Amino acid sequence: MATPLESPIIFTNIGKARWWRSGIFASQTGYVLLALVALFVVMHFASPYFLTEGNMQNVAKNFSFIAIATLGVTLVIITGGIDLSVGSMMCFSAIITSMIMTHLSTPGMAGAEWFVHLAADGKTVIASVPGAILLVSVLAGLGVALVVGLVNGFCIAVLELSPFVTTLGMLSIVRGLGYVVTNGRGSFPGGPEADYFYALTSGIVFGMPAPFIYLVVLGVAMAVVLHHTGFGRHVFALGGNERAAALTGIPVVRVKIEVYVICALAAGLQGIIVSGWLGSAPANMATSYELNVIAAAVIGGANLAGGIGGPLGAIVGCMLLEVIRNGLVLAQVNSYWQQALVGVIIIVAVLIDRIRSRLG
Repeated sequence: MATPLESPIIFTNIGKARWWRSGIFASQTGYVLLALVALFVVMHFASPYFLTEGNMQNVAKNFSFIAIATLGVTLVIITGGIDLSVGSMMCFSAIITSMIMTHLSTPGMAGAEWFVHLAADGKTVIASVPGAILLVSVLAGLGVALVVGLVNGFCIAVLELSPFVTTLGMLSIVRGLGYVVTNGRGSFPGGPEADYFYALTSGIVFGMPAPFIYLVVLGVAMAVVLHHTGFGRHVFALGGNERAAALTGIPVVRVKIEVYVICALAAGLQGIIVSGWLGSAPANMATSYELNVIAAAVIGGANLAGGIGGPLGAIVGCMLLEVIRNGLVLAQVNSYWQQALVGVIIIVAVLIDRIRSRLG
């Protein structure tokens, strides 16, 4: 029989977290998700039109118009960086896609004929293949985003320039290029495949807006990559402690360049989708969108210091902002209040996370 001195010692305070740091409260995303649910309930009683099928489709479509870009920015923020050029990149990719689509659909137009003209019968090679014009146009839009992402990544990872300054400069460069190539007039998707473009960017798929379907697919893919691949572990390690990550053999330069490329591609894809919804790519499209995108990422739980973030938080943050905007419209409140409320929500979200950290 064991004596009292031989009895096992049980530490009741080991391995237990306080309630505000466990379960759904373990991250800022959980708090924002609860706030979103509460907001849905309040809006349901405040307006009979809020939970209607048509309004829910509008909400899903509208928040999807910034959520895809927010996924890319969240990836950059996790590494401890920032990308202020996403709004300009959205615009420029949309402009290039629209211009290429129009040029390839008009073989005789200057600047396009030399590229696709088939001398034998005066027709274009690309136009003879169904869907080729649309594919080439979208790839061209994503191609310029790829180049911008590579430049951002090179300047930040190799030249070791500040992410804030680099992407702020790129914001002006890309926006300026958009005005240059369009003379400030913007562009419109044209040609025989324009209807397919509109259907793919703003149509309805299985009862849901196409942008929302793309968002779900990309969100799931990002979650798998971040939590089940070596690249995802490297991204989090970079944001946690870049110096330690380098000492453990993580290819810091390569990972940094890759996340900025992915961010630019996400912004480019977002811009192409938005242009399909608008029916055009105006030269001032997505102005200041970078603020909404970064705000949604931060509200969703991404830490600007790096090391924390994920696709669920990005999506929830975007959804919260859109529900607030939609609620203001239904309540006939001046829409200018939205920007003020976004700022309040950002501060409150960061404050709650800071208080929770100190209490933990």
